[in-house]
Amino acid sequence: MNELNLKDKIAVITGGAGFICSEMARSLAFHGVKTVIIDLNGEAASKVANEIEKEFKTPSIGLSANVLDKSSLEDSRKLIHDKLGTIDILINGAGGNSPAATTKVEKMEGSETENPDDTFFGLQIEGFDKVFDLNFKGTLLPSMVYGKDMVARKSGVIINISSMNSYRPLTKIAAYSAAKAAVNNFT
Repeated sequence: MNELNLKDKIAVITGGAGFICSEMARSLAFHGVKTVIIDLNGEAASKVANEIEKEFKTPSIGLSANVLDKSSLEDSRKLIHDKLGTIDILINGAGGNSPAATTKVEKMEGSETENPDDTFFGLQIEGFDKVFDLNFKGTLLPSMVYGKDMVARKSGVIINISSMNSYRPLTKIAAYSAAKAAVNNFT
């Protein structure tokens, strides 16, 4: 059986300081992949990178970058090139939900006592936009920036993290479900 050799590949993981993505980064490092932990919280990203280097003896760097700011991502790409080289793998894991994009009630009853502001009709568009942007544009923009290395070499992989909510939306979280469906379509 041929085993894929990942040693010395360079992987960028957005949302890398979070639980799921930090574990993905650790798994890659176990196989010799040099990891770049991208997170809005640079201190948390550096902490995860330091833990990875210590545990796996594989280079890892933590960088603060905003997945919704193309210039921030481009600046981080330059740092990655300077410190490690060109990117082979991108895991788009940044995402999440917000109370500002969540309805208060599980199901609309249509009763006279029901407050429409507690239902889908009361969602604040600003909260909806924030969650949609984080989950969809937060996948699109890193793909645009970091994917350039892979296209130039005609080699690489991009993994986009979605959710089962993209296929069967949960109640109360319309923005999150719609954004994850958009990630699936984009992918």
